Amino acid sequence: MGDVSAKDPSMLVHSAEPYNAAPPLASLRASPITPIPLFFVRNHGTVPVVDPAPYRLAVTGLVDRELRLSLESLRREFVPSTVTATLQCAGNRRRELHAVRPIEGEIPWDAAAVGTAVWTGASLAEVLRAAGVRGAGRHVLFVGLDAVAADAHGFGGSVPLEKATSPEVLLAYEMNGSPLPPVHGFPLRVVVPGYIGARSVKWLRSVAVAAAPSENYFQAHAYKLFPPSVRAHTADWNAGVTLTGPPVSAVICAPRQGQRLRAGHLSTTGYAFAGGRQIARVEVSADGGVHWETARLVGDAHPWAWRFWEASLRLRPGRQEIVVRAEDSGGAGQPADPAAVWNFKGYVNNAWHRVTVEVE
Repeated sequence: MGDVSAKDPSMLVHSAEPYNAAPPLASLRASPITPIPLFFVRNHGTVPVVDPAPYRLAVTGLVDRELRLSLESLRREFVPSTVTATLQCAGNRRRELHAVRPIEGEIPWDAAAVGTAVWTGASLAEVLRAAGVRGAGRHVLFVGLDAVAADAHGFGGSVPLEKATSPEVLLAYEMNGSPLPPVHGFPLRVVVPGYIGARSVKWLRSVAVAAAPSENYFQAHAYKLFPPSVRAHTADWNAGVTLTGPPVSAVICAPRQGQRLRAGHLSTTGYAFAGGRQIARVEVSADGGVHWETARLVGDAHPWAWRFWEASLRLRPGRQEIVVRAEDSGGAGQPADPAAVWNFKGYVNNAWHRVTVEVE
């Protein structure tokens, strides 16, 4: 299970092997940079044990020069780059969709399968420039060293060449100023800000330039989006939409579901995230969405990171539903009803987030 003993004991463990866990939702608001012990973990297989000395990253495919790069050469030959970026599991907030209609065989994540870190590593664009991308190259494929049952080649995925050569995409060897922990991808992972977490492949074995997207199971099959009318047994997997960036979403971190509160003033807090777009506005309601208050955005805005928000509400006695919604810099908002975004894999739920509290 890697170094899971270093994880905070408050982590909610959904499975021990493979290790999948998320922190208590309220803990996400403690710091805009998520401490490593509280950073969520999504694994599809056993955490590999990698000896850094013989480790080499293979850069192959439609390139002029194939490369085999050690960690030392990545550090020595490429100027380190740093990006503050939020990674979010595609299944974040799946539990709300499961309440609409059961979702079989997927982890019932609440809203804490997300975290923000300061990532440091070599620019993928610079590595690809050193290899020399050939004219037919259109996609960059990643494969990890982990053994997974669904694909004999390991966990993999791909992104378009245009994204791969954007300055924010890194071959990361540090997380929050420390070497990557094994459970987070040691010795090397790709970090693709603005895309679902599945594209930030851990324990990176290889990078390959290709004319077409990856045929790895986790790119070609697993992480695809279907409309609410489609079921697993009727799905045409070739017709599914390949997941890229998450839609705008806002989440209430405090108060928590079912909490008992006193009538009067309440300070409510949370996070909002829109992939590579900025959060333009967050609104909060204390009466189920009838009346809205504009929340205050707090902290610095980073191009690829979440934004914290807070708002002051007045609570009346009785059972009250607190609701939050956001709008991003492109003008996109959120649907009110999770049924509108239900899908049989439970991906990218961005319906209004709701918390019911008991007010005395």
